[in-house]
Amino acid sequence: MGTFSIWHWLIVLVVVILVFGTKKLSSLGSDLGKAVKGFKEGIKTPDEDAQEKKEIEGEVIKTKQDDNTSEKTKS
Repeated sequence: MGTFSIWHWLIVLVVVILVFGTKKLSSLGSDLGKAVKGFKEGIKTPDEDAQEKKEIEGEVIKTKQDDNTSEKTKS
């Protein structure tokens, strides 16, 4: 009786798909992913948020500067 083999899990998977359908299962999976993402964002500390914001702003500033220098060389 011990452990379940791969065949047991495949039968369970087929039964679940037949009961719920693939559309319902995919929406359930996407909702679960959004919940996990929201949870991870919720447990971030304010320091991590501030550091991430600075990194993003730094990248935006660098790209703007790169665009300005490329425009000057074209003229």
